[in-house]
Amino acid sequence: MIGLITGQVLHLMAPVACVMTGSGVGYDIELPLPSFCQLQVGQEASIWTHFHVREDAQLLFGFIDRKERDVFRQLIKINGVGAKMALAMLSAMSAAELKMHVEQDSEAALTRIPGIGKKTAQRLLIELKDKLKNIEVDNSTLEFAMQPTEVSHEGSIIAEVEGALISLGYKEREAQQAIKAAKSSGATFADTQSLLKATLQQLSSF
Repeated sequence: MIGLITGQVLHLMAPVACVMTGSGVGYDIELPLPSFCQLQVGQEASIWTHFHVREDAQLLFGFIDRKERDVFRQLIKINGVGAKMALAMLSAMSAAELKMHVEQDSEAALTRIPGIGKKTAQRLLIELKDKLKNIEVDNSTLEFAMQPTEVSHEGSIIAEVEGALISLGYKEREAQQAIKAAKSSGATFADTQSLLKATLQQLSSF
């Protein structure tokens, strides 16, 4: 199993990063958006990975924090929670936030995640209590770090952010509304990561 990949980030197309290892092999790795936003083209990165095999595909999911990967692996053990839903959950909130909401029985917080309705949220709260209680997560930060990446045209940035959100289960209208709300502040977004961060903050408040 591929557990850790270290190499240079060659390309970023949310939420997938292509990382070239020293042996000359490039890996496409799909990450939760907060982890994706910590990567920068040209930088060296170490990414904890989960190798996911399906009948029709072999996929690599990656995480900056090993404990976040541990949470992901617990999530996909739950009946009805696939890798895409688990990735969407960790894109909507950090592992520390997820654990906090589970401990507080916050059904409302989970139903804000795309694809999770009231019944699924109730089941997740029950099943995750035992699965997460022994996993230590970083509670010192509730917002992810963000570094700038290569500058792109504004239209391309918006399209990439919208595509990333839709791929994680958000409806097209939800993604567009969140992007519009993020841009209504008058801030200038020179890169995908900065708009992603602002958009995720808007989605968490909807």
